[in-house]
Amino acid sequence: MENYDLVIIGGGPTGLNCAIAASEEGLSHLVLEKGVLANSIYNFPDNMTFFSTSKRLEIGKVPFISHTDKPTRREALEYYRRIQQTWDLNIQTYEPVMSMEPHEGGYVITTSKGRYQARAVVVATGFYDSPNMMGVPGEDLPKVRHYYDDPHPYIGQEVLVVGAANSACQVALELWRKGAKVTMAIRGNAIYKGVKYWIKPDIENRIKEGSIPTYWNTTVQSIHPGKVVLQTPEGEVELPNDWVMAMTGYRPNYDLLYRLGLDIPEDEARIPCHDPDTLETSLPNVFLAGVVCAGMKTNSLFIENTRDHGTVIAKQIARRIPQLQTT
Repeated sequence: MENYDLVIIGGGPTGLNCAIAASEEGLSHLVLEKGVLANSIYNFPDNMTFFSTSKRLEIGKVPFISHTDKPTRREALEYYRRIQQTWDLNIQTYEPVMSMEPHEGGYVITTSKGRYQARAVVVATGFYDSPNMMGVPGEDLPKVRHYYDDPHPYIGQEVLVVGAANSACQVALELWRKGAKVTMAIRGNAIYKGVKYWIKPDIENRIKEGSIPTYWNTTVQSIHPGKVVLQTPEGEVELPNDWVMAMTGYRPNYDLLYRLGLDIPEDEARIPCHDPDTLETSLPNVFLAGVVCAGMKTNSLFIENTRDHGTVIAKQIARRIPQLQTT
């Protein structure tokens, strides 16, 4: 069984940053990623542009080169590939973690492919891989998408966009502009107040002029091959429908977090228990890093304001290594 000073669960920007910090401290490391490198960013829309500048996303002293001030998804994927190569990071993709058990002063991590021993562990699993499900009949139909890729397949199609935050508004606007017949279903009575300032007036004007018909205070009741059923304030409404874009937000992978043995309060925020200064959880030498630290408050932490997490964690582990080796 291979032994490491640090095993990092999650191969996104935060996981890569933690691996870089481990290398700087002379710690052996392994990054375990269930999908591809930077899997969450890979699942972003093809033509997505970041809200942050490339400078604020830089890690590991590697310049982030982009053609404009705000980089695209494609540029980000290229950047994180260069990060891995530049720092020669030890990353194993397509290897989901199944469980973690205490063992000889550290932990044994079991994956779909093997077992690894670590003196310390970082959980950097983000939240974008786990969509909020609507929990309605028909949600498992192929026509239902919780991730948006490209507008081309939806040209001339009847598309219902569910949600009122940034993703929903962007998807509705792009699909409408590319020729889809877009309708929105929104649980509240207004577009989410946190929608970006250049998107909010655009979507509100399209709704006001009738270009994008919108049902307010409405939920999806059921989804069928050729229609959707909505519950509106006026009663049930059936709409002809080809596709449902369920832009209902995302959450941490709580199933994995529980399997790792983390303590998670059963309150609205569901923030895994950890020290906000040291980032250590209630499990000794197991740390959280990145946006998973925010639990369900997914709009409070981002790549750019968690870039110090790797350094904070790696320095603590480096100080403890002599003690961990004799425990």
